[in-house]
Amino acid sequence: MKILNQAGRVFTNIFKPIRGNAAFFVFMYVLGIVCTYAVVPDKRGYHAWPLAPYELFFDVSILCVVLWLLPHKISLWAKRVIYFLFYLLVVVDVYCFVKFDTTITPTMLLLVGETDGREATEFLESYLTPDVVFSRLGWVLLVMIVHIIWAQVWRNRKKCLAWIKAKWNFDLQNAVRWHLAEPWLGLIMLVLFVISTINCIADKTAFVRLMSYDNIGQVEHELTKKEKAQLYLPGYRLMFSIYANELTAKQVNKLVDNIDKAKVDSCSFRSRNIVLIIGESYNRHHAGLYGYDKKTTPRQSRRAQKGELIPFSDVVAPWNLTSFVFKYLFSLYTVGDKGEWCDYPLFPELFRKAGYHVTFLTNQFLPQAKEAVYDFSGGFFLNNPLLSSAMFDTRNTRLYRYDAGLLADYDRLRNENRDNNLIIFHLKGQHVDYRTRFPLDRRHFNPEDYDRPDLKEKELRVLADYDNAILYNDSIVDQIIKRFEDEDAIVVYVPDHGEECYEGDVHFYGRMHSTEITARLAREEFDIPFWIWCSHKYMVGHPSLFNDIVKSKNRRYMTDALPHLLLYLAGIQTPYYRSDLNVIGDEYNENRPRILKNTTDYDKLDVKD
Repeated sequence: MKILNQAGRVFTNIFKPIRGNAAFFVFMYVLGIVCTYAVVPDKRGYHAWPLAPYELFFDVSILCVVLWLLPHKISLWAKRVIYFLFYLLVVVDVYCFVKFDTTITPTMLLLVGETDGREATEFLESYLTPDVVFSRLGWVLLVMIVHIIWAQVWRNRKKCLAWIKAKWNFDLQNAVRWHLAEPWLGLIMLVLFVISTINCIADKTAFVRLMSYDNIGQVEHELTKKEKAQLYLPGYRLMFSIYANELTAKQVNKLVDNIDKAKVDSCSFRSRNIVLIIGESYNRHHAGLYGYDKKTTPRQSRRAQKGELIPFSDVVAPWNLTSFVFKYLFSLYTVGDKGEWCDYPLFPELFRKAGYHVTFLTNQFLPQAKEAVYDFSGGFFLNNPLLSSAMFDTRNTRLYRYDAGLLADYDRLRNENRDNNLIIFHLKGQHVDYRTRFPLDRRHFNPEDYDRPDLKEKELRVLADYDNAILYNDSIVDQIIKRFEDEDAIVVYVPDHGEECYEGDVHFYGRMHSTEITARLAREEFDIPFWIWCSHKYMVGHPSLFNDIVKSKNRRYMTDALPHLLLYLAGIQTPYYRSDLNVIGDEYNENRPRILKNTTDYDKLDVKD
């Protein structure tokens, strides 16, 4: 009996933090559940994180314990602050989801920081309309109203209890025998807390790991892992957004400091018009240009047969993440150099200082509230006002469903009287999901075109749509080339990285982001097409340079060195240029190790072509 009494006292004490903050526990838990489910897209395949109820129970329980340990007056004010902040964050988060189909993101936080008072007022006048009350935001407002009513009832509980006793002759206060129920409630809460802890400890560990990195690239890589942190509440999303912006700010500051350090000694303007086309998620082994059994690149293949387009046969990307690759493509930093990528100038800065007019047309990296962390990480330095003005003379201002929109942008923005131009096209290419990367009337390949009995119908459709996206990309690239056929122009095409698409016995598409890079993974996710096209005027005007391109087509190459090729094509002399990294130069070092993800030597893998 003595042991039972002791156990009863222990469980009673366990329940005290919850009893002392009962309303806080109930309403914060309900609000958390409501906001978790309120931001789940009403689309097939989307669902709330299944472990959210457990982790929310853990979070609210811990808060109750902290509040119980604080002095009463401090605890009272702490609860009021938490109420205010939590309701505010949930209202903002759900409102943004209802109006803009996005929750709190790093880019949204950045955009808010750049908004002045007038813009904020205009925003509220435009979007704060009565209809939002009847949307999912209404769920949050309902919880808030019930909470306010309960607070008023609790504040006047003595009058309410007296009224109940007088009305129905029922003494509610003495009817509930808490001293008998508390031990059992304490036991139940302990069991639930242990279950919740077991279910959420992995996510808590992942969140701590996510918030402990030194740069935004590492953060993005963390978010590609299967066991990544689930930012299931707006509070976590806000903390992550602040953290992500702080990390990018450090790198932006370094890049801004380097603007004045970017020196150009001279420029011969070797190439009058240089066009760089950056593709997306392009597996070289799905290109007809490289021997694929489907005609996915008929236009490029015809140009290659004419001898004007030179495909390079052995080119790899340094990473299989867009943001990492973009930092290498734009910075004069290469794998193995001292310091970080942001310690070096960005090549468009050098082109502008040399006298080139630089145009940047992107169908992916424009700041928008719904921007995923991957795009935020890849484009933050391109969208910083100081860096953007240092790199580009002309930019587009909107994104398009299909890449053809960039063609119209170029036609509208180009100026025939400019003498020396660097034009950068950044396409969406074959970015997941593939079926949205081309118009339906441009669908050419279908599941029945593939002799793959190992694949299901749905997998065959994905495979066909990937090839359809490549075929559509072929038409876009060809249209870009056509705009320079009568010019003295050279076009360089490079995608950011490769892509898995049900090759071999792997039933997977996209990128695996595995820590171990095998030969098979390297083939699919790092092997990329790379080619250079020259107009007739260019070939005639630069016969020696064109001959160098042809001679170099079978050299081993990794695209982190691309800026050095571009500087050579422009004839820009700068202390940052390295002739051993220029793939078409006589001093090119073909034996430079091609290290993938800073860990694996590509040329030591047995990669099958």
